[in-house]
Amino acid sequence: MDQSAIADRRQLRRKLTFWRVAAVLVALVAIFAAALARWPGGGARDHVARVAISGIIQDDRELLERLDRIARNDRAKALVVTISSPGGTTYGGEVIFKALRKVAEKKPVIADVRTLAASAGYMVATAGDTIVAGESSITGSIGVLFQYPQMKELLDKLGVSLEEIKSAPLKAEPSPFHPPSEEAKTMIRAMVMDSYDWFVDLVAERRKLPRAEVLRLADGSIFTGRQALAARLVDRLGGPEEIKAYLAERQIDSELPVVDYAAPGGTGLAWLGGQARDILGGIAGAPLDLARAVEKLGGEKLFLDGLVSVWQVDRD
Repeated sequence: MDQSAIADRRQLRRKLTFWRVAAVLVALVAIFAAALARWPGGGARDHVARVAISGIIQDDRELLERLDRIARNDRAKALVVTISSPGGTTYGGEVIFKALRKVAEKKPVIADVRTLAASAGYMVATAGDTIVAGESSITGSIGVLFQYPQMKELLDKLGVSLEEIKSAPLKAEPSPFHPPSEEAKTMIRAMVMDSYDWFVDLVAERRKLPRAEVLRLADGSIFTGRQALAARLVDRLGGPEEIKAYLAERQIDSELPVVDYAAPGGTGLAWLGGQARDILGGIAGAPLDLARAVEKLGGEKLFLDGLVSVWQVDRD
């Protein structure tokens, strides 16, 4: 083969390589463009953001970051918060409530009460500009709880005792190793009632109800959606159609696409930023979210600590 033929073949090979690389780059650009067009924060498409709050409510920094992204995203014209939760820590409910009110300073926030939004779950719902519930949804359970185990009788049967020296009588009280003193009970009761008063005032302010009326409802009772509507704890009964109707009332296009701002999952992509994970989730066409499965397997109630606002079904 002469030198001219060899040179032609090399030139042809270089051209094929160039066009192959170009085709791959064009495909990648098209994929990212499609993802950016449909995903919040990256594209130019207006949408209604949706966040799901389910399971036990705790201090969730990642959720707060998502809510902050929604608040700052001008393309997110409204936020729907779907709630399916028996409650959780009082502080966890407080910080989520405050984050939602920051979103509400910039765009409408709709609380969508699903099967259950009780205790801290209802606390979170009150952050919405309107609360939509199902007729048979369970809500309410306004109150605060502090629980501690008592193991003294078991230790006595095992012949085990615990000795302690502490700086003051109320240090590390209540203890699971001996019955609390009256002073310890008084201290804990004062703390519970202070948080309870805060919860009651919050409901009275958000629901535009007299405090005396809220106190009557805040005895730990739970309500169906229909009962809650009669008590003015929710604003309307229904689901997606009622949410669309409220959006229209707020001059938001009710036909805007709804985009789920889901929590990132344990897929090995934790090193990516929040929006990058969102984009990759859009490209993959599947949620990168294993959190719900972990919640169910992890016995999440075991990790609660301190004051809680949680509705618990008696297991006896």
